[in-house]
Amino acid sequence: MYLNKAILIGNLTRDPELRSLPSGIKVCTFSLATNRVWKDKSGARQEATDYHNVVVFGRQAETVAQYMKKGSSILVEGRMQTRSWDDKTSGEKKYRTEVVADRTQFGPKGGNTGGNGGTNSVGSKAPVSEGEVDAIEYPEEDINSEDIPF
Repeated sequence: MYLNKAILIGNLTRDPELRSLPSGIKVCTFSLATNRVWKDKSGARQEATDYHNVVVFGRQAETVAQYMKKGSSILVEGRMQTRSWDDKTSGEKKYRTEVVADRTQFGPKGGNTGGNGGTNSVGSKAPVSEGEVDAIEYPEEDINSEDIPF
C-alpha cells in the first residue's frame, strides 16, 4: 500500500500567481510558510519556519488567486510531487518539490493573527502569540440532559 498525502496549514509568503496552460486550464502557484514551536532539552522555546511550494489547478486556482494574498491563512490538502528540468542557461538539472493541492480551505481573515483571527472565545480582541492554541472553555455548571432540545 502506498500513500502520498500532505496537509498543511500556514500563511502565504507572497501573492498567488495565476497562469493558464495551453489547454486553457488555470494554474495558481504560491508559497506557504508553516511554523513549528518546541522546547529544547534546556527548556528554552525554539521556533522554526518551513516554506512549501503549492500548485492548484482549475476553478480552485481561480478562487485562490482571487481571494488570497500575502499573509492570508490557508489549509492545503494534496500530494507531494517533485519535477525536474534542464536549466536553459547553465545546462544543469534542476529539481522542485511542491504540493499539488486537491483541496484548499481559507483560514480566518487577517491571516497573521495566530490562528483564531485575534478573537478569544468571548469575541473581544485579545493578543495571541504565534503557535499558541486556545483552550476550550467549558461551562461551570453541570449540564442536565433534560435541557438538551433533541
